[in-house]
Amino acid sequence: MDRLTGAAPVLVDAATVAAWQGQAPAGGGSPRTGFVPAEPAPGPEALKLLDVRWTALGGGSGHAEYLCGHLPGAVYVSMDGQLSGHGGPREGRHPLPDPDRFGETVRMLGIDDGDTVVVYDDAQGTSAARAWWLLRHAGIERTFLLDGGLAAWRQAGLPLQAGDVIPVPGTARTSWGRMPVLDMDAAAALPGDGLLLDARAAARYRGDEEPLDPRAGHIPGAVSAPTSENVDARGRFRPAEELAARFRALGADGGVPVGAYCGSGVTAAHEVAALQVAGYEAALYPGSWSAWSNTPGRPVATGDRP
Repeated sequence: MDRLTGAAPVLVDAATVAAWQGQAPAGGGSPRTGFVPAEPAPGPEALKLLDVRWTALGGGSGHAEYLCGHLPGAVYVSMDGQLSGHGGPREGRHPLPDPDRFGETVRMLGIDDGDTVVVYDDAQGTSAARAWWLLRHAGIERTFLLDGGLAAWRQAGLPLQAGDVIPVPGTARTSWGRMPVLDMDAAAALPGDGLLLDARAAARYRGDEEPLDPRAGHIPGAVSAPTSENVDARGRFRPAEELAARFRALGADGGVPVGAYCGSGVTAAHEVAALQVAGYEAALYPGSWSAWSNTPGRPVATGDRP
């Protein structure tokens, strides 16, 4: 797979968002690779912030934490209620939402055509990436991940707002299908002529443990690539060239197509985002391991090797 040229930036830093809100200067220097530049700034009414706090294991909804403090003006987004569809086990725990219904969600979140949307969480971007991916998939092109999330905002000494923010419904027109997607058969076939990355923790990839799904292990031929290695000790994305070197070492080179999956298609969006920062386009397998492991007849591999 050839490196992307002229790809839309994925990330925005806290200083830039603060400057857009009129709270602090963005600072000097050239924007880093993968980051949107501070200028031109969106108008005050064209900047929309979405809080996507959620955890897969035990924590569930992050709405209570959101109410205690969030970026000023940020609207809470529900992973299960707004960023996922509903289906049987063979569709996975977080299937993609219905396109028309998600278009309604976009408008109910207050988004208009041409808006700049910034999504964040308090989990190194692993849940916010789902919103980033879905909004890009629906044609909301100016959607960015806040690098470092809520932690970066706090570390910059920027203010928080408590309580719910209820948006005025927007008028955005969505256009579904803008990001590459793999179905189950395509994910199964991809290791034959490309690279399929498993974004879960290495222990789940090996099959040492499986806290959520009925079978432990990985899709045969998939390569272990935990999302935790996309970020540094502060929870911010590693520089583009470091990410590019990581993915090259895993096999993302030489013109091969790349896809990513995880447990239920949420954190795999973080892998897709990291690949795009590094200059590569990757397809998402939304059903991921939760769909695969619930489908009779699908083979399972265990251990360190693909």
